[in-house]
This record gives sequence, C-alpha cells and structure tokens, in this order.
Amino acid sequence: MDKIRIIEVKESVFSDNNKDADKLRGELKEQKTFLLNLMSSPGSGKTTFLKGIASRLKDKIKMGVMEADIDSDVDAMAMASFGVRSIQLHTGGMCHLDASMTRQGLEEFGTKGLDLVVLENVGNLVCPAEFDTGSVKNAVILSVPEGHDKPLKYPLMFQVAHALIINKIDVLQYFDFDIEKVKEYALMRNPNLKIFLISAKTGEGMDEVASWLEEEAKDWCQ
Repeated sequence: MDKIRIIEVKESVFSDNNKDADKLRGELKEQKTFLLNLMSSPGSGKTTFLKGIASRLKDKIKMGVMEADIDSDVDAMAMASFGVRSIQLHTGGMCHLDASMTRQGLEEFGTKGLDLVVLENVGNLVCPAEFDTGSVKNAVILSVPEGHDKPLKYPLMFQVAHALIINKIDVLQYFDFDIEKVKEYALMRNPNLKIFLISAKTGEGMDEVASWLEEEAKDWCQ
C-alpha cells in the first residue's frame, strides 16, 4: 500500500467563499467529476459507510475519497487499505472546510479519471454546514445513538443537506430513537431532503444509497 499523502489546507478568510464555491462547481462540471460533501458527528460510521459504498460502486464508477480532519491520517489509511484512492487533509485546527481549502485538496489529489470524489468533512454538525465547499451535493449521516432530535438542535446542517443518511438502524431496539420523529423534524427543516435508512455494518439500505450516488454522479458527468 502506498504511503498516504497529508496536505495542510488553510482557510481563505478574505475571499468570497460563495463565489469561489460556485466557480469550483463549474470547474468540476467541466472535468466531469461529482463532489459529495459528507458531514456528520464523530463516530457516526462514515468510514464503514464509505467502504460499503466503494465496494458497491467499484465496477461501475471511479471513486476517490478526501478525508478532512484537524490531525491524524487514520481515516485515509483505512480507505487506502480498502483499495480506495485517498488523501488526508489537515485543517490546521479549523473545524470545517471552505471552498478554497477544498480546491487546495482537489488540486493535490488530482481528479483526472475520477467520476466521484467524496469529501469527508471534519466531524461535527455545526461548522461544516456554514461553509459551501463547492460540492455538487451535501449529505449528512446521523446515527441512531445520537438521538432523533438533532434536526431541531442543528437546523442549518439539515437545511443545506440534499440527503440524510440515518445509520446504525440495526441497534434501534437499544435506543430511544423515533424514526418518524426524525423524519418529521428533518423535513420540517428541508422538505426536499432525501432520507435513507441504513446499517453500514449489516449492509441494510446501502444498495439504495449507492444507486442514488451512482445516478447523481452519472447525471453530473454527462
């Protein structure tokens, strides 16, 4: 296995992030690369989820993963060991990525030949929602142990998301988690939100998410 490259990305505080994000999306469209911004709290099961998606799409589209974190290369190493092209982005203490930081990562990563790039944002439900990364779609993973009230507590995250992926449904019986309530709260924040119920561990519901991502990527790359 090749050594994981670690890129130090820095926030551009003087630029207009929204304009930069729109410009980046235009460039990705020209390059025919679909960028998914994946957000969640730590411990939600992102890495297991991404391994499941990669295994389902490996013979259909070419996929890469950019792992963002304040420090460490644990997640990128995990994806690389699974055979997925990966790079680690260090944010220098920042709890999010903006469009400029995402661009730095993409330029170092190199998107040539990739249909789908997943940006695994820094783990929290606050900061990442506030900055447009230039992604084509935003998805948030909410795990059952976190509780069904998160759309009420962190409204912006669910407002900017295109898809809500409720993970760890295999442990529903052990937690006070109401599926209908979380759907109600999430759709109250964003009526157009697409909702998936999955267990990344058992594979339940993963085919549906993989199909959605494949269709979105192919539509974007046409």
